[in-house]
Amino acid sequence: MCKVFNVSADCKPNLHYMVNIEECLQEFKLLIDRGEYFAVNRPLQYGKTTILRALNRFLQNDYIVFSLDFQNQLSDAKFKNENVFSVAFARAILKSLQDSNTIYSDLMRKAVEELKIAAGENNSRLELVELFEYLSDICAASKKPVILMIDEVDSATNNQVFLDFLAQLRGYYIDRDVTPTFRSVILMSVYDIKNLKLKIRSEDEQKTNSPWNIAADFNIDMSFSVKYISGMLAEYEHDYKTGMDIAAISALIYDYTSGYPFLVSLICKIIDEKIVGSEEYPNKQMVWTRAGFLEAIKLLLTEKNTLFESLVSKLNDYPNLHSVLYSLLFTGQSIVYNPYDYAVDIALMSGFVKVSNGSVVVANRIFETRLYNMFLTTSEIQRSEIYKAALQDRNQLFNVDS
Repeated sequence: MCKVFNVSADCKPNLHYMVNIEECLQEFKLLIDRGEYFAVNRPLQYGKTTILRALNRFLQNDYIVFSLDFQNQLSDAKFKNENVFSVAFARAILKSLQDSNTIYSDLMRKAVEELKIAAGENNSRLELVELFEYLSDICAASKKPVILMIDEVDSATNNQVFLDFLAQLRGYYIDRDVTPTFRSVILMSVYDIKNLKLKIRSEDEQKTNSPWNIAADFNIDMSFSVKYISGMLAEYEHDYKTGMDIAAISALIYDYTSGYPFLVSLICKIIDEKIVGSEEYPNKQMVWTRAGFLEAIKLLLTEKNTLFESLVSKLNDYPNLHSVLYSLLFTGQSIVYNPYDYAVDIALMSGFVKVSNGSVVVANRIFETRLYNMFLTTSEIQRSEIYKAALQDRNQLFNVDS
């Protein structure tokens, strides 16, 4: 079966062309080996689930990994109260152990069996305190350190029981020198833990001092560098022998995307599946060129996709975000990065912007052009003097052929 470029769900090495993320996984492992608890917060479709599943496989020799997905395994109803959540969480842990084919020692088999009984039919007494006692017993009985990884923790938004769960994690982390617990905990989401709390707390309650303030800083670059993109294209070139200039095409893709994983894969997919076979680009040899790349960019900028639709939704949900992007695109106003500016924080988490040399800038040329085009269609802009000037400068600033 031929591999394809993937833009849906996680990437699978046997099915999809992928960048080689081993260096990234090694960086994750350094944090885990140090026993860090950390949150990975990246925008939508940034390869978070792909990384987490690859990390699960990468750690198997050294650790026992509990890998959970709140979106798929814990529905809103599972956050009704401590008991319901604790039972659902315990069953997700047991499912993870079953799927990993872990070989138990007699002591660990006993600890796992006790958790299974507690989460069984007569489970009304299982709440967070008891749940963590069982989990601690499993960690103590395991011959390998135990890692907890949770994907899509955004699904816990607006649930107080999840804050209580984080508080338990924090408590066990603080007492880890005397009470067995997870060696490392990784939470994967778009929103960071502080913002989860902001959405849960009412306006008149304290908005700081997250119950998970023990989390270490996470600064691993998960974007695709030119080197990473080149490696993916080299695999494709090995299969199809197009004669493409891998270095040049990789540099072009990075220049327009700044390595945003979804956009990198989407451009390659458009070239390979939508541009090739056209009258102008009848075969793969002709399409993997600068001209074929630019044709793909034009198509990308006019089509709908899940990422663009999500970005538009964010603009509608956060009016202050709209103001930040308007200022960046049309007023020439420089915005100095302030980590306590809520609108800028939302823009960063949504992927619209990045921080460069202490200033906030639009994240990449694709977003810049797409946002620019979108703003120019609004009546607010069309009534302003900026509109006339913007139309005059548009070709020079954003022409994909330049």
